[in-house]
Amino acid sequence: MEAQAAVNWMLSRLVAEGCIYQDDVVDHLVKNHFASLLRENSDGNLVVGPKLLKAFKSATETTVVWVKPDFYWRWRVAEDEPGREARG
Repeated sequence: MEAQAAVNWMLSRLVAEGCIYQDDVVDHLVKNHFASLLRENSDGNLVVGPKLLKAFKSATETTVVWVKPDFYWRWRVAEDEPGREARG
């Protein structure tokens, strides 16, 4: 249930702001005691963990893309190439 609650929160931020940064998700999860949905990357930073990523992708696979250079998700637009990753 924790993952679904986090997905719902992420979707609400996307609706309100058009995008959501990974850092904002991490901050929200830490402040709300959902740190179990995070993992530490090779640089020692907290990032969204696989359980939440899988749940979020399942809910948004065709509607949201990940902008890797800036570490955020946004709504898919017609110009986006197929796949989950976008250029900006």
